Amino acid sequence: MMRLRREDPRVVGSFRLHRRLGAGGMGVVYLGSDRRGQRVALKVIRPDLAEDQEFRSRFAREVSAARRIRGGCTARLVAADLEAERPWFATQYVPGPSLHDKVAEEGPLTAAQIAAIGAALSEGLVAVHEAGVVHRDLKPSNILLSPKGPRIIDFGIAWATGASTLTHVGTAVGSPGFLAPEQVRGAAVTPATDVFSLGATLAYAATADSPFGHGSSEVMLYRVVHEEAHLQGVPDALAPLVRACLAKDPEDRPSTLQLSMRLKEIAAREAHGLGESRPPAQRARTERPTGRLAEDYVEERAERRTGGTPVSRPQGPGTGQGQGPQSGPQSRPSSARGTGSRGPGSTAGRTGGRPAPRTTGTGRRPSRPDPKLMRQRLIVFVLVTLIVALGIAAAQKL
Repeated sequence: MMRLRREDPRVVGSFRLHRRLGAGGMGVVYLGSDRRGQRVALKVIRPDLAEDQEFRSRFAREVSAARRIRGGCTARLVAADLEAERPWFATQYVPGPSLHDKVAEEGPLTAAQIAAIGAALSEGLVAVHEAGVVHRDLKPSNILLSPKGPRIIDFGIAWATGASTLTHVGTAVGSPGFLAPEQVRGAAVTPATDVFSLGATLAYAATADSPFGHGSSEVMLYRVVHEEAHLQGVPDALAPLVRACLAKDPEDRPSTLQLSMRLKEIAAREAHGLGESRPPAQRARTERPTGRLAEDYVEERAERRTGGTPVSRPQGPGTGQGQGPQSGPQSRPSSARGTGSRGPGSTAGRTGGRPAPRTTGTGRRPSRPDPKLMRQRLIVFVLVTLIVALGIAAAQKL
């Protein structure tokens, strides 16, 4: 927050202004409060835009549409004055840093954080689009991370579905790097326009950079239309979905509802540590095997549950004794279990074709009961039992 400047108003409508929250292409945003102490974010439109009658009429239509937006993922519109010398509108004040500031200060977010934020934003966009509104300027600085979840702010340039993206001829409204290609071309905007911007925003959250790099506005706009986004650094669990959001053709992008459902699934999986963010080689080692290896896998898990005691299974052709894959392509004879080529260090060949002795998970051979020791224990048990019985009988006679 910044202190008010000399040229800044102190009162707008029924709101007293306290601080500057920021300034942008549409005007200046202030922190204000009403007579009851309710805090608001109040935006006053720039003087040059206030003189544009086309802007005023569109602004009036969109403020009316914004009043119909329902959902907890947007900053609620509190008041507006469309007839003022400089039109203004006030929305509910949302405490918390913007997504842009959080990433700039703390670095890229985790896959679970990005998926959770993206799912909430997608759900919020569903409500926005159902009200017939397209935000058109969704970007990291327009997303606030409140304690109750992310909030979409700054609907100042949001127009009705199907409206043109141009405020003045040849001037694209929005932020280069987060605009959709149809906005750059001046075509009609649709809900898919916000999906593109959300994809670019999620990519920024994962990499701390725009997926279209840096440069002048002209260079950035050219890349948005003609070049593919750079998604190096985006987690594997999110990259395919983000890439789909950034499709050049709006028809190829997922809907906000599809996006919300998919991101919720990813968020849940990542939160429980089930994400597929491991390198491919590591994933291959940890995947559950199939075929003969699957039988060994089940037997090994059973041994772990029983404390290392071997679990017997039918001896059929082609089955092994808890061994890994064979070292060569030769197949073993079906009549001799455990024979054949087992690679260096195998004990099968040294025991005349008999299978190697089983070992526990710790590498030690499971111990077998000693018959002699068992007989001694049985004799001791019988003698002790007889002595106890005779003692009880003698005590009863007394």
